[in-house]
Amino acid sequence: MSKAGGDEGGDVSSSETAQLLEDKTPAEKTKLSAATLGPGWTKVSCPCCVSERVEPLVLVKLGEKVRPETKRWLIRLIGAPQKDGGAALLAHPGEDASGDIIVVSAPRCTLLRATEELGLCKTYKSKDMEAFSYNDRDNFKDSDNMEAFLTLAERQYIIKYELDGLRAQRDLRIPGLPDSSALQHRDNIWQKLGSAGVIVNTCPLHNPEKLKDLSEAWYSGNQLVQPLDSVNGYFGSSVAFYFSFLDFYTWSLLPPAILGLSITYFSGDVEREMDESVSGSGVTSVEEDSGQTVGGHMIQAVFSMLWSTVFIELWKRRSSSLSYRWGTLHLAERFAEPRPGFHGDLGVNPVTGRVEPLFPEWRRDLRMALASVPVVGLFLGLVVLGMVCFYWGEAQVQELHKDWDSLLSQTLLYMPSVLHIVYTNVLATVYKTVAQSLTEYENHREESAFENHLTAKVLVFTFFNYFAVLFHIAFFKQDVPLLRKRLASLLIVTQLINQVTEVVIPFLVDRFISAPNRMESEDDPQEDKFRNQSTLPDFPGLFAEYIELLVQFGYLSLFSCVYPLTAVLLLINNLTEIRSDAYKICKLFRKPFSPPAASMGVWQIAFEVLSFVSVVSNCWLLLLSPWLQKLFQEREMSSTNILLLAVLMEHLLIVVKVILAVVIPDEPDWIRKKREHIEYTSMQALREQKLHSEES
Repeated sequence: MSKAGGDEGGDVSSSETAQLLEDKTPAEKTKLSAATLGPGWTKVSCPCCVSERVEPLVLVKLGEKVRPETKRWLIRLIGAPQKDGGAALLAHPGEDASGDIIVVSAPRCTLLRATEELGLCKTYKSKDMEAFSYNDRDNFKDSDNMEAFLTLAERQYIIKYELDGLRAQRDLRIPGLPDSSALQHRDNIWQKLGSAGVIVNTCPLHNPEKLKDLSEAWYSGNQLVQPLDSVNGYFGSSVAFYFSFLDFYTWSLLPPAILGLSITYFSGDVEREMDESVSGSGVTSVEEDSGQTVGGHMIQAVFSMLWSTVFIELWKRRSSSLSYRWGTLHLAERFAEPRPGFHGDLGVNPVTGRVEPLFPEWRRDLRMALASVPVVGLFLGLVVLGMVCFYWGEAQVQELHKDWDSLLSQTLLYMPSVLHIVYTNVLATVYKTVAQSLTEYENHREESAFENHLTAKVLVFTFFNYFAVLFHIAFFKQDVPLLRKRLASLLIVTQLINQVTEVVIPFLVDRFISAPNRMESEDDPQEDKFRNQSTLPDFPGLFAEYIELLVQFGYLSLFSCVYPLTAVLLLINNLTEIRSDAYKICKLFRKPFSPPAASMGVWQIAFEVLSFVSVVSNCWLLLLSPWLQKLFQEREMSSTNILLLAVLMEHLLIVVKVILAVVIPDEPDWIRKKREHIEYTSMQALREQKLHSEES
């Protein structure tokens, strides 16, 4: 994808388009419809790209003070061929050249070339999935029909991909802007226009009919099965992978939920578990935790460790199958244009041969070692400091209450908890901003590398923030009843708060605040309907949703042996979570761009790490069981022997987990063969392309 701006003044070729936009009066311009081909659209130079139907895919919202000449220059840039420095897309000015929107679509050749650059796989004439090759395009199924060949999400992302890749070939001035906003050689044009206030936002457009059908099949009815292929087609593979994982994880909670209910019921401790965990009405004694209850908790601990391993391994197999089905098994992001925020010294990429910013890997590693790691460590230290201050404050107010024994002192008992919650929330907010800045400073070339490093930073902090107190109660205070109470409180209260903040509040805001401002009728101009979509709030992404699932998984795999009803509460929560998340992404937010994804990425690694840590956690929690403590005392076992027994059990269970991971391959055998075949055919295609270029 070689992108560049045009010459001084913005004459970026496509002179027919320029003349058209400048000469036509508003009354003469064709009104934009949901699928239209009229004089308002820029022309295509390739005969095979001429179509009777143009589908509006992306809306570019311009700033209020953008002058008409700036908008005309931008439309010419979007529509100009790539060899002339443009994006080779289709653009429509909306009502007229002075309006504040540009609607963008894409011709066939641009879509096909981007499909090859992204490394997407499509159905070949043999009905197998193959890595798409532009030179072999006629042998791919539906390659002459873009709406069947590419999903809506893929077509919209390709437009973003092309626009983000626009770079200036030389220094030039943008018409209608001051000299301070002039483009320098190899500047990212789209990013520069955004910082100059020319472009407010770029968002993919909803297709009302497809969205209605998806909503009815997804969350409006009583379906138990999610339409994942439809979700992938409309919102993209990264969104579809999240909902697929949420669905797989939710139904995988059934075995531990049934086991937890059985243990709690047959031990006769249902009421005692709930009362003590939630209200703290009593303290569990050695006698109460003996017998069947402890045996049940031991079973729960071993089961949780094995279940977490089997769950992760089966999900890997499902993930690889979905990746093949959705054509993302062979992505090639490393060879694409750098992400917009990437910067460096101009040079020739030794892999692609393109002129682009280059940044040495050793400098990135040095920045991570000298800046990122120390700052992340500092924030982890602040988490520990907050926890220490919380326990110190709690001890102080307890002493104060004993001395005063008044209503005021009783009220002060809640102050340490309140202050600790405020402190952790403020710290988390500040840390997210710092983590974003650190990752920007590291200067990653690919968007996926940027997201993975940002996610890793936040994951480390989140793990510490959510589980540090629980680990402290379990292994330092060694207070199992308090741990059970804290875990149950977190499960019940936190999930109730999440449901209110994630569903109820956004619904009320949308119903009574946002919706009245977006009232529209069938007779309204299409441009106004597009503008209404741009007024929706930005989709916040799936980061918080993955964090929520990761914390859930941590509660279940790390601590469920002290509270067997954990899986039951999580199952109930997630059955509503699927529909609420689907409702939010369909109704409450602007449609997001979704880059092709082959898996959950770094999130999958995070779940694997928690699964491994669960072995250590559960083994040491079992040592705190009063029943085992009593057994050790009766047999007069020394603390050294007890420690050795725990380490032996821990290593034995780790070996079992490793064996399970080896026995259950990460991908089915047929997927492995398909992947190797795709890699082989891709190598053959590259070899033939190289020979052809040498001959010519």
